[in-house]
Amino acid sequence: MLKQRHQLFVTLFACADAVSVVGACALAWWVRRAQYGVFEDSFGSYLRDSMTILVVPILVITLYTLGLYRPRRDQTLLGEVVQVFKASIVAMVVILTLIWMTGGHRAPVMQTVGPVMPTAIFTEPFRYQILVLTLFLPALLTIQRLGLRLVLRAMRRRGRNTRHVAVLGVGRLGQIAARTLERNAWTGLRVAYFISHHEQTNRTECIGKSILGGTRELEAILEKHPVDAVYLALPNAMSPQLPQLLQRLERFAVDVRLIPDVRLKYLPQSMAVSELEGMPILSYRESPLSGVGGVLKRGIDIVGALVGIVVFLPVFLIAGACVKLSSKGPVIFRQKRVSLAGDTFWIYKFRTMANGPVVDDATWTEQDDPRITKIGGWLRKTSLDEIPQLFNVLIGEMSLVGPRPERPELIDQFREDWRGYMIRQHVKAGMTGWAQVNGLRGNTSLRKRLQYDLFYIRHWSILFDLRILMMTLTKGFVHKNAY
Repeated sequence: MLKQRHQLFVTLFACADAVSVVGACALAWWVRRAQYGVFEDSFGSYLRDSMTILVVPILVITLYTLGLYRPRRDQTLLGEVVQVFKASIVAMVVILTLIWMTGGHRAPVMQTVGPVMPTAIFTEPFRYQILVLTLFLPALLTIQRLGLRLVLRAMRRRGRNTRHVAVLGVGRLGQIAARTLERNAWTGLRVAYFISHHEQTNRTECIGKSILGGTRELEAILEKHPVDAVYLALPNAMSPQLPQLLQRLERFAVDVRLIPDVRLKYLPQSMAVSELEGMPILSYRESPLSGVGGVLKRGIDIVGALVGIVVFLPVFLIAGACVKLSSKGPVIFRQKRVSLAGDTFWIYKFRTMANGPVVDDATWTEQDDPRITKIGGWLRKTSLDEIPQLFNVLIGEMSLVGPRPERPELIDQFREDWRGYMIRQHVKAGMTGWAQVNGLRGNTSLRKRLQYDLFYIRHWSILFDLRILMMTLTKGFVHKNAY
């Protein structure tokens, strides 16, 4: 019955996706026609020119390949939206490759008709249609998918389209798992009963749910009380039993979920599973900037640093002259800081103190520090003393956005006092960051700063970086804690 229901929903989503793709193709064809006109006006020419017959199967196959037809009850809507955009881009690349290989771009209907737009990409109706289709395809798919998901979630909150699960484990972790599932009614997952992680138990109830027995009666319980899924919530002390339990569960056509006995704050990033010659590898922690995302972030850093240097060039000259004339010493102060993977580098700033800060003093600058010059105080208050760090960004030692770099001696102290502090070193240090735009600058709560830094690392994306940069431009330069 469960398999039949799954097939029904897969068919429903596939049909809805196909309708969305047909709509995107029709809209792109209509926009091209309105802009350039067409040679033929028949259903056959529409099927050919709109590329509906080509796009629908390729897109549906791509969605299937990326796992978008698997059950996603306990996954976020944002994750599905990201996967839909990925599928759309991959499908369009495949489509363009096929058209290029078959010479479809030379068809007479693709010749320029009507007005010619100035931008080169719009000089042919086909290119214009492809661009419009690339925009419409993920947009319509996203709207349709979100609509279906929201309808399903509303149904599940009302007790329809539910799946019943058994939680194996009656300790702290099992109770957390059950309460979490009950709170998130939109998943449609209902806890039917508990199975104790001990072989035998005299307990009959756990947080209002029945305990039907221990692991010794596992098979008998599942046969007499069938469920759709089993959630294994074993305490760490019981982990040696896990392989045997998994083997015993292979006799039943149920989904199996593992809940690790690790607190979420110690999992700063999403865990991923890979394999090497059949050996499963669980990625517990790795830099979120590996792959294409890291390349894009580096590209933004280079462009942003170059633009910043050009825009702030007059400020460079004026601030440098003021620092030089106000007190003796170099214009640029440099200090050792720590960035990606614990590597040290020399950070550049305009000198703001009469004799420079004491490098060996493992403390932050206090408000109204007597060593700060008048010009230095103004530079610190406006954060203009940090503009030279654009050169650190340009040469790759820092990023525009990331956790603030600290001195090596402070990090040696914090790594012992604050669990998870070294996770900050999984990304490059930044000129601005999530903690800074939320006011956590200067001698503020280290615990709060660490929480904001870990939140940034866990939820990093290019859009998140751009958001932080916009917040920095609007409110991040001048702040009461900048001293």
